[in-house]
Amino acid sequence: MNKKPELLAPAGTYEKAKIAFMYGADAVYCGTSKHSLRTRTAMDFSDLKNTVELAHKLGKRVHVAMNIYARDDEYDGVIEEVKELSQIGIDGFIVADPGVVDVIKEYAPNTDIHISTQANTVSAHTCKFWAKQGAKRIILARELSKDEIKYIVNNKPEGLEIEMFAHGAICYSYSGRCYMSDYMAGRSANHGDCAQPCRWSYNLYAEEKNKPGEYMPVDFDEKGIYIFSSKDMCLMPEIPTIFDLGVDSLKIEGRLKTEYYVATIVNAYRHAIDDYAKDPENWNFEKYMKEIEKAKTRELTDFYFNNKYNPDTQDFSGKQVNPNYEFGGIIIGDKEKYLAGEKVSLEIRNKLSAGDSIEIMVPGTLEPYSYKIEKLYDYETEEEIDTVNPGVKEQKVKLTLPIDVMPGYIVRRIK
Repeated sequence: MNKKPELLAPAGTYEKAKIAFMYGADAVYCGTSKHSLRTRTAMDFSDLKNTVELAHKLGKRVHVAMNIYARDDEYDGVIEEVKELSQIGIDGFIVADPGVVDVIKEYAPNTDIHISTQANTVSAHTCKFWAKQGAKRIILARELSKDEIKYIVNNKPEGLEIEMFAHGAICYSYSGRCYMSDYMAGRSANHGDCAQPCRWSYNLYAEEKNKPGEYMPVDFDEKGIYIFSSKDMCLMPEIPTIFDLGVDSLKIEGRLKTEYYVATIVNAYRHAIDDYAKDPENWNFEKYMKEIEKAKTRELTDFYFNNKYNPDTQDFSGKQVNPNYEFGGIIIGDKEKYLAGEKVSLEIRNKLSAGDSIEIMVPGTLEPYSYKIEKLYDYETEEEIDTVNPGVKEQKVKLTLPIDVMPGYIVRRIK
């Protein structure tokens, strides 16, 4: 059996980075406010610095995306940011543009270079090219099959690491190389400002062949039709195959996702990877999938991993919610640990009421702890209340829980 791959989690904020580490990530990737492909969820410099300090204290790593395709008038900013990120000790730059690669080699020669999936690497030959340019790791295009990945791993230059996506949203275009957003909304996907028009609903009309100028609507429901929206990738059932491939890192997509999503998906893959490494003969993916099902908001697909011509990749329903579970909140507070029966504070994300059934996600444990809320207390006055709603004045609530908890624990609500 090959070594366990690194579990790489998304961190759109410093808080999400802390939660990713708490629930088992070996490393996180985040982005800057100007030069990554998720500029609307980028960290400021202070948060990036804090994330690096926390990661290194825990013996973990931070990779920072600077994977835009830069124009000439952006390079002064690129150079300055490369210098700053090198000084705070990030573990790797995620880049796609050869010009940005050259900047890193000149101004941060001791920091690893990871070639982004945005560069669309689909061959061992391209891996060899990037290795010659100083790359330490290649993040493969998501459109590859397991056989193609295996060939690349077996024929790449020695010492070059291979990272692959295992879970998350799939771009309608080819590994993110999309101009649809720029054309339709004036927001460039290749500059980190994608408006995600592939997720929009559309109304379609067809011209009748014998009646030029007359249009008939194509069937759709009251929401329209989601002709471009992809299902989410999920390779959880393929963990044994992924071990056999010998890749170095498994990546979870989702810097725009919630803390709840990050915690759920990271926790499931952490246990799946560790359990398979310990006991491959008795490993079964179903119990991990039960947790993933609680956080998914779209249908799932293995994309092209098993079949290059897989027809089951699009989600025409446009579904964006989970019918059974939702983000309840995050345990907050100044104490390192709160004991069972002690009042704890919860920063809520959805409505909670006395009598609601919740699940407390305990780091290091796959199965959550189920509990029915007995009483809720106003955050400031501690008077008993029936319900709390998200809002300007009611973002937090107090309650007692039957187990010890720590700040950062995630609570999900059963609808």
